[in-house]
Amino acid sequence: MMPLAMVNIGKESAVVRITGREDTRKFLENLGFVPGSVVTVVASMGGNVIVNIKNSRVAISKEMAMKIMV
Repeated sequence: MMPLAMVNIGKESAVVRITGREDTRKFLENLGFVPGSVVTVVASMGGNVIVNIKNSRVAISKEMAMKIMV
């Protein structure tokens, strides 16, 4: 298990759990980051991580990506 921010570009991973405060976890859940969902890192630039999740492309900060364990 490792944070999403550490995953190589193009690698498909499954979300294991979300860490952090309750409001942060709810925000990520609303974006589709729930345990079992499949996420692929598309790009990492300028402190942001761009991922494909549930047929959507989402950009999140590196801090947020560190809270998503895959």
